[in-house]
Amino acid sequence: MILLNFSHPITESQRGQIEALAGEPVADLREYSIHFDEQQPFGAQLDALMAGIDLRQAQWQGEPILVVLPSLNFIAAALLAELHGRMGYFPPVVRTRPAAGSGPRRYEVAEMLDLQSIRESARRSRE
Repeated sequence: MILLNFSHPITESQRGQIEALAGEPVADLREYSIHFDEQQPFGAQLDALMAGIDLRQAQWQGEPILVVLPSLNFIAAALLAELHGRMGYFPPVVRTRPAAGSGPRRYEVAEMLDLQSIRESARRSRE
């Protein structure tokens, strides 16, 4: 499985949690530091980010890809639209949360959100 991380670096503990939830190993972890200039349009900045992701069309559409979204909601929304366009479906997303009772702020993996299933369920409610 390919893990595309657009957030804080993944720790070994988090990687283990992700692999346990997904039921398969992370064969390819790719981490991207996201720093968009909020005073500039996001479209060109998203294009530059995507140009730095070295995946072939067959990988986008045929390999299992899991995503950790950036925390800024506007970037996450634009990125999801881009990923859907390349993949043909919404990718599953890793949700993290602050670990309960941790002294220094530490994050743990909370769940995997199956966005495609959420979308399909919402479509049924339109009928």
